[in-house]
Amino acid sequence: MSAPAAEAAPARIRTGRIAARFAQLRAEGRGALMPFLEAYDPDPATSMAILRGMPGAGADLIEIGVPFTDPAADGPTVQKAGQRALKAGGSLAGALAMVRDFRRDDDETPLVLMGYLNPILAYGAERFCCDARESGVDGLIVVDMPPEEAEELRPFAHGLDMIRLVAPTSLQGRLPIVLDGAGGFIYYVAITGITGTRSAEVQDLQAAIPIVRAATDLPIAIGFGVRTPGQAADAVRVADGAVVASSLIEILAGTLDEKGRATSGTVRAVLDGVRALAEGVRGARS
Repeated sequence: MSAPAAEAAPARIRTGRIAARFAQLRAEGRGALMPFLEAYDPDPATSMAILRGMPGAGADLIEIGVPFTDPAADGPTVQKAGQRALKAGGSLAGALAMVRDFRRDDDETPLVLMGYLNPILAYGAERFCCDARESGVDGLIVVDMPPEEAEELRPFAHGLDMIRLVAPTSLQGRLPIVLDGAGGFIYYVAITGITGTRSAEVQDLQAAIPIVRAATDLPIAIGFGVRTPGQAADAVRVADGAVVASSLIEILAGTLDEKGRATSGTVRAVLDGVRALAEGVRGARS
């Protein structure tokens, strides 16, 4: 038996790059593509070149992963990307530096940092939120911070959207708790378990997304299990956006040399992958 739909939250006026981008896409009648890259994978220059090229390849928003030694929610593909990034010197400070560099040329594309709580606490929660805001970060996804622990960041996060993860298991009674204080968009985790291990099923999304939709006026993006242009298209037919990570990392990894270094085709191959996903998303509702 499906969970009863929660009562919809009252609509609020939302500001910032994320709200503006979703409003623009809504007016255009299409969904959002949100590709992921791991900061510093496989090296700072290559990662920065991919980040700079993503908007032109069709990214509407971009999710930047912060390398961490113990990424519990990540599958083998993202874990290996994080290991390459750490080996290249990746860190929370390095991810913020990438955002600052990106903002010199692009002040419109929303950027979301995705990572874990430990590096933020080691950096200092207040200092981190201040530096993230000043660097040009728009939203934060802290994978291992449950809503009950949101006070770790909430007092300092003014101007940063706290993006909440909603899993299929959250639909059974926890939805109001998870959505309390959420901003930017809702990240619907399409599968239970770690990233990159299996694909989302359309019928499951068609059953779940209306329940989330009834409980919030925020846009909903679907991630975990969205890999192909077809799956991304399916996601934006049901929801407002598609987040794609593992398949793009696999493309990147497939271009590296025997020592794990970028080759002349690395940036182009990843951006071609983004273009293919963007074509799927942009044609999904036509």
